[in-house]
Amino acid sequence: MLDRVLQAIRERHRFVVTSHARPDGDGIGSALACGEILRVMGKDAEVVMYDGVPRIYQGLPFADRAIRAESVPPNDAVILLECDGIRRAALAGLDQCFLINIDHHVSGRNFAHINWIDSSVMATAELVYRLARLACVPVDRDIATCLYTALMTDTGSFMFEGTDEHTFTVARELVLAGANPAQCARQIYFGHSTAKMRLLGAALSNLHREGPLAWIWVTQEQMERFGAREEDCEGLVNYALSMGDVQVAVFFRELPDRRYRVSLRSKGAVNVSAVAEHFGGGGHKCASGCSLEGPLAIAVTRVVERLRAEPVVLSSD
Repeated sequence: MLDRVLQAIRERHRFVVTSHARPDGDGIGSALACGEILRVMGKDAEVVMYDGVPRIYQGLPFADRAIRAESVPPNDAVILLECDGIRRAALAGLDQCFLINIDHHVSGRNFAHINWIDSSVMATAELVYRLARLACVPVDRDIATCLYTALMTDTGSFMFEGTDEHTFTVARELVLAGANPAQCARQIYFGHSTAKMRLLGAALSNLHREGPLAWIWVTQEQMERFGAREEDCEGLVNYALSMGDVQVAVFFRELPDRRYRVSLRSKGAVNVSAVAEHFGGGGHKCASGCSLEGPLAIAVTRVVERLRAEPVVLSSD
């Protein structure tokens, strides 16, 4: 399938590269690297994101070239990274484009004209790296920095289930190409805003436990009071998961329309992707998400009851 992707790229000239709305590190890092790889190949390539580049990723190479837009500009093809459908990118006009879908999620779907889905890898960045190598594009320090950041964040700093010697082999090759692991980590993990810290305090004050299950939430009123952005919610669920005897953590974020965005994390005993897919979402075995109607009490009950139904029973203390 990689051969077909490369052939389609060689046959076209003008590209748009994008990822899902509210992009994470893998979505941003992979898109920025992919855009530059296409330029090195002599293509006209623009990275277009519905929500733009989140603040903590704005220091990445090529981030200043990314475009924030609500629709796709003229193109010969659009490369969608980490999307299970065109709706995930939130860009108008995608249904009129030639689409190349590159994804690594087990919930990936064959919605595009060309679909390259490989759930054996830990990040879409690994697939973009393979593309660069097959296209004989030199992976320089800037491309390596984007890909290493993507790999680092999507593996939970190399902690998520599935991280193995292959993952570290790719990381090593990216470091040898010029990525600075310490600098990449500092930018992501020591670059939080004051608003995020206040939001974290509010979320942890709402901590609830049921045996090996923990959940936290924040309200839209708290988001507005602290001046928090959507990106400030990223990673909050991991603080609930960090407790030694917790196996699954859930974060509920109230949206302006009173729906709830749900982030699920697991240490490996429970496949939270199956739970997310049940509610129309998806993701990884250890990191997934979905959206639910409120109010909060009903959303929590639905998710907790579904978790109780998983093969690994989450019994109460």
